[in-house]
Amino acid sequence: GFLGEVLEQLADYTENTQYTQQKLQGAMIYPFVLMLLSVTVIGVLMIYVVPDLVGVFSHTQQELPGLTKFVIAASETVKNYWWMFILVVLGLQIAFSQLLKIEKYRLQWHRILLRIPFISGFIRSMDTSRFASTLSILSSSGVPLLEGLKIAGAVLANLELRMASKDVARMVQEGSSLHRALSQVGVFPPMMVHMVASGEASGELETMLARSAHNQQRELDMTLNNLMAIFEPVMIIVMAAVVCSIAFAILLPIIEMNNLVA
Repeated sequence: GFLGEVLEQLADYTENTQYTQQKLQGAMIYPFVLMLLSVTVIGVLMIYVVPDLVGVFSHTQQELPGLTKFVIAASETVKNYWWMFILVVLGLQIAFSQLLKIEKYRLQWHRILLRIPFISGFIRSMDTSRFASTLSILSSSGVPLLEGLKIAGAVLANLELRMASKDVARMVQEGSSLHRALSQVGVFPPMMVHMVASGEASGELETMLARSAHNQQRELDMTLNNLMAIFEPVMIIVMAAVVCSIAFAILLPIIEMNNLVA
């Protein structure tokens, strides 16, 4: 008898999911373009600019600085073996994707992701928001809590969190309260655990789950903004450092030649 209300909640859930995906894709456009531009500029410098300038120093008997030798060697490597780098990158990507198809290695990778700063917060917020929102819809639709936990756990993308949700369902089946089970597995956000405890005490579990999902969605937006705020200057600094290193490698021999002439 709650079909209309459930469909409305499902529509809101789908809209929020699409909004999150679109925001993530939009946020990745600028870093991707910046990374592509950085690789292109550095590649042009190493393949076309540095070899031409090396010819200027090849006719002299001057001992080149260590930085200049390193840049020249890197330029020759990139110029002669750039295709090998592309093959290696593609091969590693294919091998990595094949390994992730094996559940054992995928679980290990998901555990690593949950321990990386910022990225772990992003993944945890995204999955727990989906989990709380799904469980809220199921609870408000009259689905028993134990069955709802099993269904909501299936929407978790991270295998570590999915295994934790199975432990939560097992503990609830054994008689534990939901908030105590969530607290014992130790992977769900503390705010979510407190809100679930409040919902269980007040008899408004589905309402507090919906609020928890909204709170996790807000944290997801903040984490995404922080990631982009950190990634952009880091890329600019790395690109500037590489370009400055190439410039210093070219200028140092010229400065030494001028000093010798003087």
